[in-house]
Amino acid sequence: MGISVDTFFLELNGKGTLQAQIQQMIAEGILSGRFHVGEKLPSSRKLAAHLGVSRITVTLAYTELLANDYLTAKGRSGYFVSQNAPVPPKYTPVQKRDENVDWSSALARKFSGGDVLTKPSDWREYKYPFIYGQADRKLFDHANWRLCAVRALGHKDFASLTGDYVDQDDPLLIEFIARHTLPRRGIAARPEEILITMGAQNALWLASRILLNRNRTAVIEDPCYYALRDLLNRSDCKITAVPVDSDGLPPDMLPNETDVIFTTPSHQSPTTATMPVDRRNELLRRARELDAMVVEDDYEFELSFLGAPSPALKSMDRDGRVIYVGSFSKSLFPGLRLGYIVGSEPFIREARALRSLVLRHPPGHIQRTAAYFLSLGHYDAQIRRMSKTLARRREALDIAVEQHGLTVAGRGIMGGSSLWMSAPDHVDTTRLARDLQRQSVHIEPGAPFFKGPQQPRNFYRLGYSSISKDRIAPGVKLIADAIRSY
Repeated sequence: MGISVDTFFLELNGKGTLQAQIQQMIAEGILSGRFHVGEKLPSSRKLAAHLGVSRITVTLAYTELLANDYLTAKGRSGYFVSQNAPVPPKYTPVQKRDENVDWSSALARKFSGGDVLTKPSDWREYKYPFIYGQADRKLFDHANWRLCAVRALGHKDFASLTGDYVDQDDPLLIEFIARHTLPRRGIAARPEEILITMGAQNALWLASRILLNRNRTAVIEDPCYYALRDLLNRSDCKITAVPVDSDGLPPDMLPNETDVIFTTPSHQSPTTATMPVDRRNELLRRARELDAMVVEDDYEFELSFLGAPSPALKSMDRDGRVIYVGSFSKSLFPGLRLGYIVGSEPFIREARALRSLVLRHPPGHIQRTAAYFLSLGHYDAQIRRMSKTLARRREALDIAVEQHGLTVAGRGIMGGSSLWMSAPDHVDTTRLARDLQRQSVHIEPGAPFFKGPQQPRNFYRLGYSSISKDRIAPGVKLIADAIRSY
């Protein structure tokens, strides 16, 4: 008995080509046990007519499954599920039992429950998504990224695709970072002083684990990148939060017991303040006086479309005490999870050893794909395209904010992709954000960026990396109207 043609259907807005969807549909039917060994599939003509696609599309899908031994062809009799097709395991599901574990005592550490900004999974469906740090599909170079990924899958790159790096990284990617990316920030580094990480957050975690222990004190900015604060809160170190001003972190506010300073001097997170060169020199002088290490998170430096970025703190460091963190997640896409950390060789040696204990190394194929995308000039072309678009969106946002009387608390003099805003003191922006969601507007409340129980409730962030220029003004109007209604 054959498989009924009614078993097959194509989803609206399905992902991939029609051929790929048909191929996946049949493979999933076999893997799930719905299609059994020896069963006959509908003829290509019948299935094509049923699905409303061309016969050649179905034939090509059948041919691919034949090559992968999911199907077998029997002359004019047609296609059948192969004897060698994967067979799903047969087992009796274990009935759920009452658990007797006391998880309150079984868990040696808890990592949940921190201040996390949740981004709605359907934010792309919002009409006015003032969301931060997400990729705009219209700006990403899908075609060339795909070509680089395919090239990285080739025979020539077999070793980088399948190898276990452990104590090294993709040499092409390291070379590009050393010769192209870091010199733009005034930094000179040898390959032994660079480590590839799973994004900037992984780099910050590595730095915290290597430089801190229960007897040491970390200084963070207030407000700051909330994930860094939560990361340090779950370590054994002591934490001091130093309020930032319009120029970023004030060096004279650093306590004498400081061991490690975490800072975002080029584009303070989230206020977007840029630390002047004089203050950077003063921060390095103070760190030298305290014999403290400095971890510099240099996110978004590529998006300096309003003017040339200030030199990285690392470029001014003569003592080797600055650990530099960079990432491609903001400029490419956050799901890439690819960053790097730069420091003196003894530090990188320890960071590499720690990385190998936890995740060994970032996937070789991702590293090689990124290396091709960067070295062939696609990355620079994308940055130029993004910068032009963001400049137009920023101009529209500045005009709309001024027109509707909203208050800017920080606007990033070099560029970036967000404005740091303040509402009147009586407005709780967490509630404001919930209310605006009902009008298809997304903003980010500012409270999670601050440390302590007395968090200011009236700040919020407006990202403009993923909202089209024509949606900015009407979206800002809705925000202003909502604030005035409180």
